[in-house]
Amino acid sequence: MSNDNEQNKKIGLRIRTARKEKGLNQTQLANMLGKSLRTIQKYESGEIEISIATINDIAKYLECQSSYLIGYDMDKKPLSQLSDIINFIFQLDKIQDLGFNIDVKRPPSYDGWSCSLTFDGKDFSSELNQDLCLFLEEFKTMKERFANYQLDLKEFEKWQDKTLAYYANTTLKEKEYENISTEERIRRFNKLMNERYGMKES
Repeated sequence: MSNDNEQNKKIGLRIRTARKEKGLNQTQLANMLGKSLRTIQKYESGEIEISIATINDIAKYLECQSSYLIGYDMDKKPLSQLSDIINFIFQLDKIQDLGFNIDVKRPPSYDGWSCSLTFDGKDFSSELNQDLCLFLEEFKTMKERFANYQLDLKEFEKWQDKTLAYYANTTLKEKEYENISTEERIRRFNKLMNERYGMKES
């Protein structure tokens, strides 16, 4: 059985569980969604893949979270210590399809002191940078709207839930690091310096 089929079955099981907890039968859910009974049966059996838009509609009618239906556990890695945040950055650096720069501004060349991670959305060697940039743009808007009392907590959490559900099936690949000798490391360092600054290799 493929991973996609297995995932569809797990989503179907969670839909069936949430539907029964809500006290609805398949026909009632079908009517709410404007779908046929057979389609709901296929959803719950995992026979067909469900779009994220339909997942969101089902979550609305069953009064549960989209991320729950997808199978994303929001609390699987709680952050309780500063070391958890630092470790997250270490883990982030291992992801093959994401690339970031660390910008540091501090005296004497800068009046304040700030550090930031920046993701280049046009860095096509890091395939997920564009997705992360799109998310961060939207997050900035939603965060500001919430801080300015334009959104209530329920609306903000609903947006968060839908966003997590949307990206839940985007899998990450880790970089493969080489364990090289000191001599090879020095040779590569010199070559890199030569390419960057026109220095001669020693």
